[in-house]
Amino acid sequence: MIKIIESPREGMQGVEHIIPTSSKIRFVNHLLKVGFDTVEIGSIVNPNVVPQMADTMELIRNLDISNSLSERMVLVMSRRGAERVAPVESITALSSPFSFTPSFLEKNVRSTVGQVFSITAEVINQSARYGKKAVIYISYAYGNPYGDPWHIDLLLEWIGKLKNIGAAIIPLSNVSLEIDAKMVDEVFKAIIKEYPELEFGLHLHHGTGDWRAKIDAAYLAGCRRFDTVMNGFGGCPMSGHELVGNLATQDMVGYLHEKQLQDPLEPTLLNEAIHIANEIYQ
Repeated sequence: MIKIIESPREGMQGVEHIIPTSSKIRFVNHLLKVGFDTVEIGSIVNPNVVPQMADTMELIRNLDISNSLSERMVLVMSRRGAERVAPVESITALSSPFSFTPSFLEKNVRSTVGQVFSITAEVINQSARYGKKAVIYISYAYGNPYGDPWHIDLLLEWIGKLKNIGAAIIPLSNVSLEIDAKMVDEVFKAIIKEYPELEFGLHLHHGTGDWRAKIDAAYLAGCRRFDTVMNGFGGCPMSGHELVGNLATQDMVGYLHEKQLQDPLEPTLLNEAIHIANEIYQ
């Protein structure tokens, strides 16, 4: 069964204007009924850096989780953020970014690899304390544009370290680095072979339109978790490089239909969600 993780959080932070909270509430509550495995609804981050997410706690307070089987996930980047969100009953998962690329961390969060690893451990601990899932993203998992060290053995080493502190769900992100299907294939084959007990995901940013080959490479290598955003909006606002879009939900669904794979989404509700996205992202 393929899991589709929808991230309105990435979409909403990827547009320059501030979307009204009421529109966010309407959109997210609709997404929760479409059939996504998980909906990442917002983030607890510095509002001066990402003002689009300043109302996340209000959004959480207005969630309608009736008739929804989706996980409700919030991104946190600090122990304090995890402590605010983990006790909230309506939230079932906490996501948090990790990277072993020093240059990216300096630009993104003004931290070292060791400091971010310590924060990641705290997020995992807070999640476990309150019975939440911890979803630990590895940023620049396929290499980096800064010239920092990267190779598959190094990636495997850090996945092992994350596993040792309790990480069980690890999506891989390329952030602003263009990657090809061959790289996706090599990475997923290696990590799934080494750590078959972990759940890996593809969090794909792309700017060249060749998303299909990359999805196919991940799927054929054994990946069953895919992150998407309506209309492909979003990206990392602090990478220091030009932003590239996310994998569009519509493209992922199209791929499932092309390959005659099971589509977990309810088509009428999905079309209504696309209509709402067109309204609020314009």
